[in-house]
Amino acid sequence: MKILVVEDEATLGGQIVEGLEQNGWVAELSGDGIDALYRSTSEPWDAIVLDLGLPKLDGLTVLKGIRDENVNTPVVILSARNELTQRVEGLNAGADDYLTKPFQMVELIARLRAQLRRASGSGSPVIQASGLSLDTRTSKVMWQGQAIDLTALEFKVLAYLMHNTDKVISRTELVEHIYKQDFDRDSNTIEVFIGRIRRKIGGDVIKTVRGLGYRINADAK
Repeated sequence: MKILVVEDEATLGGQIVEGLEQNGWVAELSGDGIDALYRSTSEPWDAIVLDLGLPKLDGLTVLKGIRDENVNTPVVILSARNELTQRVEGLNAGADDYLTKPFQMVELIARLRAQLRRASGSGSPVIQASGLSLDTRTSKVMWQGQAIDLTALEFKVLAYLMHNTDKVISRTELVEHIYKQDFDRDSNTIEVFIGRIRRKIGGDVIKTVRGLGYRINADAK
């Protein structure tokens, strides 16, 4: 999962990015409202963590701009304790959740997981598809009842496909969601990861849609 963290306080922003990456997600930091609005509407993200008190453009304006562009990415607002009115305005403007500063990283991760589950159409913390089971709380993957070992990038590829069951995901989309923007990206490596995953779970679970990408069916078909 790829998360945009919008926070002008560099130390806090860095801590959030580090915490999300330790959870296995790709996270990138934006430090002002103008940059955040541009990146939110021009790049693909699975969720956005949005501080309200931003320079150049305030967080509420950024949020309204995101929704005006019909971007439906889940947004979790970060706000100070004295910003009740802004929190309510944020929720009314299209935010999906909010977290009051100061906060614990474990709570932010839990709230993001909940939003990602809802975005994928699952209310359960365990996603199941075609004999696979992925526990979003522990990052544990089971195949036909047996735990399987995956590298960090193999897990990211499989998790993204499972969060988007029944959808055809292109190589380019996978690359954009498992690597940071400044990483030397190579879409050919996706084929390598898919091949390695298939050797661990069988070759029929991840379907190749010729010329388009890959798909995992919600149920075995």
